Amino acid sequence: MVFPEVPADDHADLSFQTGLRGTLQNYNWKIQLKSSSILPVSRTEIKSSMLTMKRLFSTSHSSVDSKEMRKFQLLAHKWWDEEGEYSALHSMNDIRVPFIRDTLLNMSSNYHLGTPLSGVKILDVGCGGGLLSEPLGRLGASVTGIDPLEDNIRTADQHKSFDPVLAKRIQYKSSSLEEIVEECMETFDVIVASEVVEHVADLEMFIKCCSQVLKPEGSLFITTINKTQLSYVLGIVVAEKIIGIVPEGTHEWEKFVPPEELERLLESNGFSVKTVNGMLYNPLSGSWSWMESTSVNYAMHAVKSGAQGQPSPGDDPSEMEREQPSATAGTTM
Repeated sequence: MVFPEVPADDHADLSFQTGLRGTLQNYNWKIQLKSSSILPVSRTEIKSSMLTMKRLFSTSHSSVDSKEMRKFQLLAHKWWDEEGEYSALHSMNDIRVPFIRDTLLNMSSNYHLGTPLSGVKILDVGCGGGLLSEPLGRLGASVTGIDPLEDNIRTADQHKSFDPVLAKRIQYKSSSLEEIVEECMETFDVIVASEVVEHVADLEMFIKCCSQVLKPEGSLFITTINKTQLSYVLGIVVAEKIIGIVPEGTHEWEKFVPPEELERLLESNGFSVKTVNGMLYNPLSGSWSWMESTSVNYAMHAVKSGAQGQPSPGDDPSEMEREQPSATAGTTM
């Protein structure tokens, strides 16, 4: 394969193309070595190599944004530094974990003291280093965390290994959402996509894939940033350029998602939006709180329609009809 010449001043694309060239050369070398040997090429090696090739060249048919991947690659080893670049995500757990837990408990009559989410299968999409997967696992849930960056998965795997309980309840996989659809059709009770949708390349495809892997009457939890002038000032100018809460360039205002647009996409893919809560981050205290306005950050809970309109086994129909936003504040749809 012939690669085009790279302009001398195009440093960002140079590193990516160098990595791409190395991946292809390594792949070709393995195939040549195996073809000259009496040993067959293993299915695992072929699948792994083809998966890498698919991710590198798939753009229009993937929700993964290669530019976003290169951006987060540089921070893969910093996920568990509570005072570092991801400190705001660490503190967000103080409100997003209770929001998920209490919403699910209000929808079901079956729960276990100490491990209230026992028996619940959760998919954490864009799990990063496992910041949200771990507390959900400690609540008893069976969590599958996926992320297209292998370095993120290595970080997540290493951190969960320190806790034998989490090692049993959580499994991580380097994968995009589209790549698990075929093997995981209607597998999960819950999907969480926290601070993810503002980074995907194709939001509609992302939502459609969420619907495909979620069970009927399953819950989808999303936290993201609204597309407003205030979100630009606070989320980019202040957070990135002035205070430096997150690295500069982390967000692109054009990719922020208004709640109305997200609700429209969800409803067109078989979801019913139940709750929209505004969120506010205080950089002075380093803490998050709920608020009525969704002008900057917000959390959304949606439920996938059930098969033939019937609730899932184990769910109390009377509870499904109403949601009590315990321990949360905001607008219930």
